[in-house]
Amino acid sequence: MSQTPNEIKLTIISRLDELKKVERLSEKIAKKIALAEDEQNNLSIAVTEAVGNAIVHGNKKDPRKKVYIVFRIQMNQVTVSVKDEGKGFDLDLLSDPLDPQNLMKESGRGIFILKSLMDDVDFSFSPEGTAIRFTLKKGNTK
Repeated sequence: MSQTPNEIKLTIISRLDELKKVERLSEKIAKKIALAEDEQNNLSIAVTEAVGNAIVHGNKKDPRKKVYIVFRIQMNQVTVSVKDEGKGFDLDLLSDPLDPQNLMKESGRGIFILKSLMDDVDFSFSPEGTAIRFTLKKGNTK
């Protein structure tokens, strides 16, 4: 982990047991900038979901592949970037989790959850992997 006053970087291997480390860091940052309890929960859920997706879907749980997480902290918001080393995906091909035929499926809700909890969500795709960046603005309850 590397750290500057406004940026904290963490690199993990693609194993689900690494999520605890990321979740603890997310909680620490949320408290540092005095997010409300619901905002802390939203940030924790979003970070865990994004990193979990990077491990499972992006890197296919290959421990030789890494997930790169960056927290950018400002007084009124936190922006998180999560990058994997996977092949990527087509956003347009994702199933609608609210479609009645998808309601009972165990997967397919991650991006929907992120978009509903965060103020901004952006994706970028490259041959080196997929990156997602999302922002939670303090005091902007969703």
